[in-house]
Order: sequence, then C-alpha cells, then structure tokens
Amino acid sequence: MNTPKTTQTLFRPVGRKELDLIAATGWKQFPPRLDWQPIFYPLLTEEYAIFIARQWNTKDPASGFEGYVLRFEIDADYIGQFEVQNVGGPESLEYWIPVEGLSEFNQNIVGKIEVIHQYAGA
Repeated sequence: MNTPKTTQTLFRPVGRKELDLIAATGWKQFPPRLDWQPIFYPLLTEEYAIFIARQWNTKDPASGFEGYVLRFEIDADYIGQFEVQNVGGPESLEYWIPVEGLSEFNQNIVGKIEVIHQYAGA
C-alpha cells in the first residue's frame, strides 16, 4: 500500500511569459531561470505572492504588464532541506532554490500548478 506524500503548499508570482512556459509543460514544472537569475524563489504565503504579482509584474514590460499567482504542492520532505528566508515583513517568506537544483525541485511537485489570481496593468 502506498502512503500518500505529505506536501506543503507554495506560491509563485509570474508574468505572462513565464505563465506560458509553465502551461506548455502541462502545468507540471517551472521553466529554467534566465542567465541573470541565480535562484528560484517559491513563496510560502499567498499574500506576498499577490503583492508581487500586483505591484511588480503588472508594471513590468518583461511580464507583459500582467501578474499571476500560482499555487502548487511540493513534497514536504524534499522542501524541508531548505531554510525559510524572511525578506521583509512577516508574510515575506520564501525558499531560495539554487538554479542548478530547479530540475530536482520540479520532480518534487505533487499534482499540477494552478493559477489562483490574475492581475492586469493599466
């Protein structure tokens, strides 16, 4: 009998281009980082993801002036090896996944990535 994995819910704010790349994987993984992005940072709180999607992505031409909040489940044992980083207030919590570990991160996503909020710029 297989015991279901214990998971942790994480969030990720993205723009239009990244959303399209995720959709192309069947909503199962995040795309490789750009050359200037040394870490992948999934967030622990929906509030922080909403803030970034609304305040940053909708004002960014590289994001297509669109912001999306994604929700997904990750294997709790896997993500437990990473330290939670506080980058501001109490809701500003994220993990820092080195770019070379993104493939392993993607392999530990349980189920599909889903869009839970979307915002458009002016």
